[in-house]
Amino acid sequence: MDVDGGNKRVYNRLGGDAKHQKVCFHWQAGKCNRYPCPFLHSELPANSHHANGASSKRAYDNSGFSGPRRSPSFNNTWGRGGSRGGGGAGAGAGRGVVVKAEKVCNYWIQGNCSYGERCKFLHTWSVGDGFSLLTQLEGHQKAVSAIAFPSGSDKLYTGSTDETARIWDCQSGKCVGVINLGGEVGCMISEGPWVFVGIPNFVKAWNTQNLSELSLNGPVGQVYALVVNNDMLFAGTQDGSILAWKFNVATNCFEPAASLKGHSRGVVSLVVGANRLYSGSMDNTIRVWNLETLQCLQTLTEHTSVVMSVLCWDQFLLSCSLDKTVKVWYATESGNLEVTYTHNEENGILTLCGMHDSQGKPILLCACNDNTVHLYDLPSFAERGKILTKKEVRAIQIGPNGIFFTGDGTGEVRVWNWIAEATTTTQ
Repeated sequence: MDVDGGNKRVYNRLGGDAKHQKVCFHWQAGKCNRYPCPFLHSELPANSHHANGASSKRAYDNSGFSGPRRSPSFNNTWGRGGSRGGGGAGAGAGRGVVVKAEKVCNYWIQGNCSYGERCKFLHTWSVGDGFSLLTQLEGHQKAVSAIAFPSGSDKLYTGSTDETARIWDCQSGKCVGVINLGGEVGCMISEGPWVFVGIPNFVKAWNTQNLSELSLNGPVGQVYALVVNNDMLFAGTQDGSILAWKFNVATNCFEPAASLKGHSRGVVSLVVGANRLYSGSMDNTIRVWNLETLQCLQTLTEHTSVVMSVLCWDQFLLSCSLDKTVKVWYATESGNLEVTYTHNEENGILTLCGMHDSQGKPILLCACNDNTVHLYDLPSFAERGKILTKKEVRAIQIGPNGIFFTGDGTGEVRVWNWIAEATTTTQ
């Protein structure tokens, strides 16, 4: 029995608008699986002018994903989404109605479920409105650990623990190249024409324009995290160091620049914002580094397990951990970061990704150890939907025009997109 929700195996390998005044006829037939549904999941009372229940839609928020700044009062809105245990409770079914279990039907996966729409399990890989599955990319033999989509490119890059990177054509969805790396891919990012890949003891760098290739040595053990700031490349490594290289334009090479010490165990997540570098580690801490002096300014110790992912959004820092929490941090007048809100999940959290939906509203994607990805409105944390997978998702990447990618433990890469909301209220 996986008593810790999968945390051990991961650790080892590392307020709203009223609903439309109409009863959902799918709900009446006992088969509505939209989450949330824009129509009523209860019979319309006589002389009723307002529907019960709150929509997960929120007013447009103009803030974007950027570095933390000082926050005077905005933190007061965190978690105000009719939440349940820290998460948003989606549209429910009326009393006495049998709803589908949030589990994908194994027979449907195999293509031979005889129950059809009467099946009590889901015949879909997602629950929720506003986004849909476009296609699946199959080819990796083991877990997808990293995804990169270079800006302006028509190629998608994926890395896996099968020791390969694959290149996919975005028009055809076909794999057009396989690169054997000789080591498990721990991370992958793109910056300008460059694609960087972290493997044990090395960072591989490819220039997609002139097809040059570089191999940066220095890391000890697996490279778990990479981030670029201006002309500096930072790598979080298994021995707890953060190595930095500076790009030399004259030689077209990356030259060793610094080694940031402080973490006692592997650095598994890096992000840059507001002239700060934030590092999440297997030692359960987050360190805040000054990008000019490369000195540690603060160590955040509120997590009780591995800090798997850190993300900057507006003036906030978000972090997730195998301790089953997402923490939201903001800077006090002294400049130090403090927790302003804690969101709780039922399982360990593997990675975070932020993007905007088709209406420009900020969304947090939160991959958990129970083979799900939760989609939340920010800052309310009202749940917008859920993605279900065969195995846990370890990599999420944003693409252009509302597209995003998820890579799971089976080696599958799925392509999703946000779709424009319907302008009519009829079904």
